[in-house]
Amino acid sequence: MTELIISRLQFAVITSYHFLFVPLTLGLGILVAMMETWYVKTGNETYKKMAKFWGKLFLINFAMGVVTGIVQEFQFGMNWSEYSRFVGDIFGAPLAIEALVAFFLESTFLGLWVFGWDKLSKKVHLITIWIVAIASNISAFFILVANSFMQEPVGYILRNGRAEMIDFLALITNPHVLYQFPHTVLSGFVTAGFFVMGVSAYHVVKKNQLDLFKRSFHMALIFGLISTAGVTGVGHLQGMHLVESQPMKMAAAEAHWETENPAGLSLFALIDEQGQKNNFEIKIPTMLSFLSYNSFTGEVKGIHELQNKAVQEYGPGNYVPPVTSLFWSFRVMLTAGMWLVLMVILALYFTKTNKLEQKTWFLKLMLWTIPVPYIANIAGWFLAEVGRQPWIVYGLQTVEAGVSTSVSALSMLIAFVGFLLIYCALAVADIYLMVKYIKMGPEEANRDEHLNSEVKGASLWT
Repeated sequence: MTELIISRLQFAVITSYHFLFVPLTLGLGILVAMMETWYVKTGNETYKKMAKFWGKLFLINFAMGVVTGIVQEFQFGMNWSEYSRFVGDIFGAPLAIEALVAFFLESTFLGLWVFGWDKLSKKVHLITIWIVAIASNISAFFILVANSFMQEPVGYILRNGRAEMIDFLALITNPHVLYQFPHTVLSGFVTAGFFVMGVSAYHVVKKNQLDLFKRSFHMALIFGLISTAGVTGVGHLQGMHLVESQPMKMAAAEAHWETENPAGLSLFALIDEQGQKNNFEIKIPTMLSFLSYNSFTGEVKGIHELQNKAVQEYGPGNYVPPVTSLFWSFRVMLTAGMWLVLMVILALYFTKTNKLEQKTWFLKLMLWTIPVPYIANIAGWFLAEVGRQPWIVYGLQTVEAGVSTSVSALSMLIAFVGFLLIYCALAVADIYLMVKYIKMGPEEANRDEHLNSEVKGASLWT
């Protein structure tokens, strides 16, 4: 394998693994803060138990996210030094702000929240968890600012073969991040909502502390319902923006080879990438135009025209990303999203009709639905990153030009295998801790002091 392939594989594995923890952190922190808010407001001890129980699971997830996130940033210097040299003045600024402001707020106030239950007043303690929850989402914003520059470069000038920032305000108000940030955050809220509903459903089936877990389920249901509606709407707006800013990405995601007006939406296609055509497809007439422009008329450019345009603008080369994988990853994301919409509607109906406890089959299904938001998140992230190919910075630098030139393929392979083994061990530890404390329930988990060394220490040393 070449240095390029190994570097891409390593970054893909590390990023995908890290991104498994990010959405739950974004959403679960908010939910825990809401639970403690209700405890402070009502004085009901059940909400305090809820905050402590779900807070333990938040800690486990947060610790894993921190460990894997730190490793991710080392990749820019190790395997992607040419990229770092080209765009480091721009890319480094939002990442530095994320580390110096948001991350330090998270880690500092998380420590106060963990150890301050009996040492701080109720209101001060509540403020600490809200700071953690808000800082987590601020952290996501600055990371997405950096990523959005790769997707849609703004506020820069090319000087001496490097991209230099000339407008920080343009960077943080990048049109891409204005869509990507709410879409990512709301996806995290959906993930947390279904995580809490799924775990709560498990305990409702087991008849464990019904009052606590029914309250948890209802709170997560409202949270998940609003978030599901939000992510659907923002996702549609983001897709419309991408048709203008990254038309090749959207054309590839739809296996849309020829320019059409109006354009039909392919539900299913047998794609021949070599022949650059679909051998068979099932299409909904005019629907792609509607999704692109909110109108049943409108020209949607095809891959062939966009490729020719890119050659004229950037020179000879293949500017078509992998169509088959993008086409199906997009449909995996949409299918997962439709499943979540169905489940949240059913959950709302059974809750309103007071039939939730009797629907054992549905509660078990809700437990098995926990992985579905994760599948949607990874598929969506795959679409966002792979759909940018062959660019690492859209229109400015190709992925091939960004890889390190002074690191051998053997060194990269050894590092890749090492990271893979370590991440497998972390996966085992994460699953073990999550399952352990989920099965324990609030009372047993609160009496278990091993979490102090297993999770609290792991989160605070960072």
